[in-house]
Amino acid sequence: MKKVYKLNEIDCANCATKLEAKIAKIKGVSEACVNFMAQKLTVEVEDESVLDEVKAVCKKFEPDMQVIG
Repeated sequence: MKKVYKLNEIDCANCATKLEAKIAKIKGVSEACVNFMAQKLTVEVEDESVLDEVKAVCKKFEPDMQVIG
């Protein structure tokens, strides 16, 4: 399953790269891509239940960032 999220207020390209790496390590995530310029996160997951964990990692990593989608 592929899911795209809008990431409002992600601070920098380096943060986007680090966030992408953290999400890619979540069990059940087969692919993660953060596009800093477009402020979007695209994830490919095996099971929809993993999406809550993906959102939680985003909020923990960047507390001021809004994850929409």
